[in-house]
Amino acid sequence: MKSAMTKRIIPCLDVREGRTTKGIRFENNVDIGDPVEMARHYYESGADELVFYDITASHEKRGIMIDVVRRVAENIFIPFSVGGGIASVSDMRDVLLAGAEKVSVNSAAIKNPRIISEGAEAFGSQCIVVGMDVKKVDKSEKIPSGYEMVINGGRTYTGMDALAWAEEVVRLGAGEICLNSIDADGTRDGYELNLTAMISEAVPIPVIASGGGGIPAHLAEVLTKGMADAALIASMVHYGDYTIPGIKDDLHGSGVAVRRSW
Repeated sequence: MKSAMTKRIIPCLDVREGRTTKGIRFENNVDIGDPVEMARHYYESGADELVFYDITASHEKRGIMIDVVRRVAENIFIPFSVGGGIASVSDMRDVLLAGAEKVSVNSAAIKNPRIISEGAEAFGSQCIVVGMDVKKVDKSEKIPSGYEMVINGGRTYTGMDALAWAEEVVRLGAGEICLNSIDADGTRDGYELNLTAMISEAVPIPVIASGGGGIPAHLAEVLTKGMADAALIASMVHYGDYTIPGIKDDLHGSGVAVRRSW
């Protein structure tokens, strides 16, 4: 049974070639700043955690940019999760030694599910986040939930059912799921509530909702109706439309328990 702890607000830094970038449904990315400066700003603004994704590492078949991870970790003092290009326990160790508290595996976990159990055994389940990039599709015998797993930055459909995969990663030892709707990603039209509630209800570990946050009401929805434990945000704060303290004030006013002092 999940505990009724305060909900977490987690800015996400998608990084490509050492710069923070943002796109819509994984396309048309634009440069929006220096990840180290942005990480420090969000930490000082009251973010509960930070997520850093090296978004082209898997597609380009290269390792993650450890120097950027290290510089971000030196500037923040909140939990910090890193993903993209992590393909082995050795890669996980490098990222954790560079200062991250958690590692996120996505494409690599589908290609080699043992990385989840091996990582959990080596570092503890609390360090292992499984990222899920999910696309809504027609229901079928193969995809009974109507949601399919997609890997390699949204480029490759796997034929795997998202709900079945979520249950499997729990069995393998994952400590958390970061659930991203490709359909909602970057649209700022709201999170995919049906998908988020379905996964959150099915698994005993925390679920971070990702993709679609545009206004504070969207976060309130996904943290209540969507049953998510945390909400990932990007565009709504990257472009200065909202601040983390302002979002938390709105959530508090909506009856959502959040950490408001730091």
